[in-house]
Amino acid sequence: MSNYYLTKRNNPFDLIDPFFDAFWGNSNTHQDMMHTDITDEGDHYLLKVDMPAARKEDVKISLSDGYLAITATFGDKEDKKDGKYIRRERFVGNYTRSFYVGDEVTEEDLKAKMEEGVLTVSVTKPQPKKKEERKFISIE
Repeated sequence: MSNYYLTKRNNPFDLIDPFFDAFWGNSNTHQDMMHTDITDEGDHYLLKVDMPAARKEDVKISLSDGYLAITATFGDKEDKKDGKYIRRERFVGNYTRSFYVGDEVTEEDLKAKMEEGVLTVSVTKPQPKKKEERKFISIE
């Protein structure tokens, strides 16, 4: 093992980890955040979003221009004072995920609850507008 790597990277664990990162698919893009299952429940859609490190008070849900946005703050907000991180894999910060639900959906159509690290959002399906029957105009 070259001293260059130890002095350059300053962390011997990083010399081995790239091999395991490639094998396990680890990346720094945070694509593994907020895994979501969406099911059609007949009269509504149900979104189940994994948020194991978020608390209910750290999650915000908004609706704008037909998009349902879920924003969460993950991780400890305090920096570690007593020690130095050798490796930090847990994401700390804000993350937002958006879903298009349509312009007809209103805030009243949404219900959300959080239990055991899973956010469940129910989106009532908009009712189709009734087509008006064709009306004929009399000609004078």
